[in-house]
Amino acid sequence: MKDIVRGWRHIPQRYNLIGSKCSLCGEVYFPKRVMCPECRRKGKLEDVTFSGKGKIHTYSVINTPTEEFKVLSPYIVAIIDLEEGAKVTSQIVDCGENDVKIGDEVEMVFRKIKAEGEEGVISYGYKFKLKK
Repeated sequence: MKDIVRGWRHIPQRYNLIGSKCSLCGEVYFPKRVMCPECRRKGKLEDVTFSGKGKIHTYSVINTPTEEFKVLSPYIVAIIDLEEGAKVTSQIVDCGENDVKIGDEVEMVFRKIKAEGEEGVISYGYKFKLKK
């Protein structure tokens, strides 16, 4: 029950790319921050919803995953430079490992992250795919 409650509480972050923007220095961060690392207490952070569009900064192909992700292997995880300036780490889906290059444009999609057994709670969240 505790996981279900926690899951509902994190729905806004799971289904949107919500980060922070400092109104003093203009820096953007993902995930949300409670304090600007640059301005410290002088900064004032505001929520910002990112577009979900960006470019691959770097990536790695995971061939030896943890038990939970063995059915996905091999899969691609990338650091993505969002259009708004923040970086996010995410899985790249709907392509093969030879289809991805640094600098490729990507866009956010919603996909299944995991399931709690065959009849348990299914968790969804954001991943990215190559932009056509």
